Amino acid sequence: MTDVVDHAGSAAASQGARVAGSFGNAPEPEVNVEALGRQLLGKWSAVRRQARELAGRPEVRKIEGLTHTDHRERVFDQLKYLVDNNAVHRAFPVRLGGSDDHGGNIAGFEELVTADPSLQIKAGVQWGLFGSAVMHLGTKEHHDQWLPGIMSLDIPGCFAMTETGHGSDVASIATTATYDEASQEFVINTPFRAAWKDYIGNAANDGLAAVVFAQLVTRKVNHGVHAFYVELRDPDTKQFLPGIGGEDDGIKGGLNGIDNGRLHFDGVRIPRTNLLNRYGDVAEDGTYSSPIESPGRRFFTMLGTLVQGRVSLDGAAVAASKVALQAAVRYATERRQFNASSPTDEEVLLDYQRHQRRLFTRLATTYAASFAHEQLLQKFDDVFSGAHDTDADRQDLETLAAALKPLSTWHALDTLQECREACGGAGFLIENRFASLRADLDVYVTFEGDNTVLLQLVAKRLLADYAKEFRGADFGVLARYVVDQATDVAFHRTGLRQVAQFVADSGSVQKAALALRDEAGQRTLLTDRVQSMVAEVGAALKGANKLPQHQGAALFNQHQHELIEAAQAHAELLQWEAFTEALGRVDDSGTKQVLTWLRDLFGLSLIEKHLSWYLMNGRLSMQRGRTVGTYINRLLVKIRPHALDLVDAFGYGPEHLRASIATGAEATRQDEARTYFRQERASGSAPADEKSLPALKASKAR
Repeated sequence: MTDVVDHAGSAAASQGARVAGSFGNAPEPEVNVEALGRQLLGKWSAVRRQARELAGRPEVRKIEGLTHTDHRERVFDQLKYLVDNNAVHRAFPVRLGGSDDHGGNIAGFEELVTADPSLQIKAGVQWGLFGSAVMHLGTKEHHDQWLPGIMSLDIPGCFAMTETGHGSDVASIATTATYDEASQEFVINTPFRAAWKDYIGNAANDGLAAVVFAQLVTRKVNHGVHAFYVELRDPDTKQFLPGIGGEDDGIKGGLNGIDNGRLHFDGVRIPRTNLLNRYGDVAEDGTYSSPIESPGRRFFTMLGTLVQGRVSLDGAAVAASKVALQAAVRYATERRQFNASSPTDEEVLLDYQRHQRRLFTRLATTYAASFAHEQLLQKFDDVFSGAHDTDADRQDLETLAAALKPLSTWHALDTLQECREACGGAGFLIENRFASLRADLDVYVTFEGDNTVLLQLVAKRLLADYAKEFRGADFGVLARYVVDQATDVAFHRTGLRQVAQFVADSGSVQKAALALRDEAGQRTLLTDRVQSMVAEVGAALKGANKLPQHQGAALFNQHQHELIEAAQAHAELLQWEAFTEALGRVDDSGTKQVLTWLRDLFGLSLIEKHLSWYLMNGRLSMQRGRTVGTYINRLLVKIRPHALDLVDAFGYGPEHLRASIATGAEATRQDEARTYFRQERASGSAPADEKSLPALKASKAR
């Protein structure tokens, strides 16, 4: 008997031939992996390449199995390695040795997740939070005094905002900084246990100083949350200074290379000039002044300067998803299981439809998240470089980061888990990193803003834009409008999209749905869902601000779920729009065709995910709804021959994947096994299969 497949790679080739045959005689498109890789690297490609080269070095890799004590020690030493290799100073002022490159700084920083997420987050605490707080909330005197030591790691520091009793609700933190006119000092206190600063990176061991967020009180008036530079430990003995105490948070579910801990303050005095006073200052006589008169606007302006944490987590989560998919897809092209279509050869896992659904839908989402992140990063750089830095720009940046970070971090956990399961027992081995990465990234969904709270922030922005856009309009009309389809304009307006026209004929959306595979049809369905949801909630909450506080809060709470659902739908639309816009920048026809299939898979997967909404709200007929899954299955077959190219375009090498199942070892094992059985069959020494014996006896009898 002749074997129909001779090596692992042939399965993909034969699958590609079947695909070409099933769709006519048109030649199969090819992906230009190099060009696609360049596009994925984005504007800061040189920085990303440099960061990846560094992240692939043995000196910064995570060593699995270390005790948390040894892991912490190693990561702190790695911070020094980053300093020595000029990897962490891009965002700081040129005059102090930085390069004022805010977008490049984030691009390089997020690549560290491939080395060790603990290293990435520890670096983020030191330079992205502690250092950035001094830089953005302080003035030149503060910069000159502290930034050189922060940049060199001579001053390891903490970002002490979160309290045991208050996480996402920063405005309600209980730590106080009360000004004493007689001594011209602030007195820092944590008045009760829930006010302790908690989960603070660098607090347990390494931090010598902290930026402490506290309620600023002077002349018996609370002026809200401000930031203060506070020395924590004696640099020689590493012991806490008088009035300061703390404890270790201990072993966590992940990121155990970071010494998270708790801090508390009892009458700790600091100089008046230790107030980081860019947005609020206290004179010697206790008089408070601020360039921003509104307390609410002042608070959000101060917090807005620290948005880079959310931006970087969005990018790091996308990077982790890419690493997982690159390993899982490669393994799936080599691992064989069950001989469904051949009496002698087992099937490659990636030829099974269900396996394709598991991996390709997440691959499509990862591409969408990657393109969306690049636009978020550009928006961030525009604001922080000063190119586009109005109040509206900062609000858009805040909203965009709050929309995308939840989706990408949830997606990373989902992708890591699905890739783990798709690789079976091998996926559970720590050597293949899925379980380890998932544990480390778990906390990404709750720090720098709990995902659910962030989506509520987005929802409030959507409602505010809705109120401005349609104040006084009839709700029956609003529920049926369509949007301006100028995506480049629409994306950068991160609140509710600009309305092109009101449509009284509710059948228009249903007619557009006839072209599910069409870009315009997908856009209409996705945008209509967002705007209908916002309009419905907006109508339900109309007049809530005129009610007594408790009644208004109760009404808002009744619709909180719908609000968050609308915000998530909005974020999904942002990702789809970013993917679609990226298609317009692809020159190679083959690559563009394959990416279009992948974009369609993303769009149709979103429609399938929310199919009940489309059916219940009359946007799709039952008959049309049944075709969504069929279209998806057809796309899976089209994408299958290009799966390896699509993950190889991510550009991560073996030094980043560090997964034995992605080294080709499985292909070697499979080839060895198949050669053995082939030779056994050829020699005639193969034992007879018991199931074939009755047939052989019957044949001899005849």
